[in-house]
Parts: sequence; C-alpha cells; structure tokens
Amino acid sequence: MIRLLLADDHAIVRAGLRALLEHEDDIEVVGEAATADTAVALCATTPVDLVLMDLRFGPGTSGVDATRNLRSLPNPPHVLVVTNYDTDADILDAVAAGAAGYLLKDTPPPELLAAVRAASAGDSVLSPAVASKLMTRVRRPATSLSPREIQVLTLVAAGRSNREIGKELFLSETTVKSHLVHIFGKLGVKSRTSAIARARELGTLPR
Repeated sequence: MIRLLLADDHAIVRAGLRALLEHEDDIEVVGEAATADTAVALCATTPVDLVLMDLRFGPGTSGVDATRNLRSLPNPPHVLVVTNYDTDADILDAVAAGAAGYLLKDTPPPELLAAVRAASAGDSVLSPAVASKLMTRVRRPATSLSPREIQVLTLVAAGRSNREIGKELFLSETTVKSHLVHIFGKLGVKSRTSAIARARELGTLPR
C-alpha cells in the first residue's frame, strides 16, 4: 500500500487528486496539506511513502524548500512534484532538492497513476514536456544556462545588485560579474533587462 500525502494550496486540486487516487487498491491518501510547512510537519509524525508536492504556496516556504526539508527527515518520503510551472529554474531546483519526479497538472490520469507508483519506489519520473526541456538543455549546452547562472539571473530578476547576489550565493562580486558576462553571451543580449526578458521568452525564468 502506497501511503500518500497531497500538498497543494488549492482545495479543489487536492479534492481532484484524492478523487482519482483513493479508488486505487494500492494507494491510500493519508493526509492533505495546504501549506509546504504543514506537509513537512505531517511527514515528521505520520508514515508517508510519497508526497505529491506543488511548487508555489504563496508567501512562506516553497515546494522546493519543503522537498529539501522532507528529504532530510530520518525516514524521508519520496516527493513527486505536480505543478503548473515548467521553467528550467523550477525543474532544476526541484530535482536538486531531491524530487523523484516532476509532472505538470495537465498530465493524463493514467500517466499520473503510473508516476505515483514509480516515484513511490524511488524511480525518476518526468512528464514528456519536462523531459523534452531537459533534453533540449543537453543537446544545446552552449546556449543553455547552467544551474548557477539561472540562480544568478533569478536574483537579477528579483532586483538584487551584484553585491547582494554575491552575499546570497556566497560569491565574490567579480564572480557574479563573470556569470553575467556568460549569461549575456549565451542569450545574445547586452543588458540585465534584456537578459531577463530573453530568459522569460525561452522559459528559463517564469514570466
């Protein structure tokens, strides 16, 4: 029996997932969480095999942070991200945090059920759209931003200065500037504003 926790801030999404999953003989929905912190707290006290985790919960802990916290528990559940967001930054952050899989919310029910069973066993699961984006990164490494470059550009988009970015990522200002030079070159732009706009067009950063 797969013990499942649903973590999403939209009650209607949780209800839809529960309606789909609870009819399966090998799946038991043991709880729901409307916030990322609640999901972590529940898993600290309740045996859970798999968490279906959204990425955005409004103000507070994100799904990525919750995934990282869940995977650091003494008996960590596996985490399957189920979200609307498919930017490079979101995908890479979730995988780096320890997510076993990444699905979009428009995934057909049979594929979701198969992913739940695979992820609960620790197998990696990616929706076709997400897998395609990652393969594109592999095939075009010269024009794809590295995870660190995406971190830097994400902070640029948030209005951080080079000094602030350096402090947050534990980098020198010189290193931050070097990353920006590489980012500008890869994106074919000459300014921070243009880099942000281009990255959003490419789906590297959220719009």
